[in-house]
Amino acid sequence: MNYPFAKKENYNKNVVDYRNRGMDLESLINSANEYYLEMDRAVIYKKPTPIGILHVDYKLNRIKDAYFKDKSTFDYNGIYRGKYIDFEAKESHVKTSFPLGNIHEHQIMHLRRILKHGAVSFLIVSINSEYYLLKGEDLLNFIDNNSRKSIPYSYFKNCCYRIEEKLRPTLDYLSIVDEVYFKGE
Repeated sequence: MNYPFAKKENYNKNVVDYRNRGMDLESLINSANEYYLEMDRAVIYKKPTPIGILHVDYKLNRIKDAYFKDKSTFDYNGIYRGKYIDFEAKESHVKTSFPLGNIHEHQIMHLRRILKHGAVSFLIVSINSEYYLLKGEDLLNFIDNNSRKSIPYSYFKNCCYRIEEKLRPTLDYLSIVDEVYFKGE
């Protein structure tokens, strides 16, 4: 019998559910961005993935068939302290490292281009229930000077900037951006 609040057993433990992977981190960032906008601190938005619509069911008001028009660059962009800001949110479910396969080649090319033009660009990485800011320059340096296919967790602990959870916003990443990019201004 299925009693209310009864513990449900997961009989197929080998199945991995990828449906909402990354949404926890993105929810925290979206909430922080709303707070920053309310406080007039920054204007940063999540970029929608560009899609082309092929078929719409107007009776149900639903898209029935679509495709990705372009490769997406980074998740978020906007303006902060007069600078263009562009960053990606990534989660690692591997406890010992962050797989570089999570970052696509076109994203690395995008990162190189915008850094060349003076953008503030970084990754916010969630690993082992901790949040880190990985500077774009440091990511490129790691990729260019290592043959590894992942960034070890120890690299985040020793070389990246920990974003502590707070009350409001929960993930105050702009405080770390101030410390890293605008120190002394």
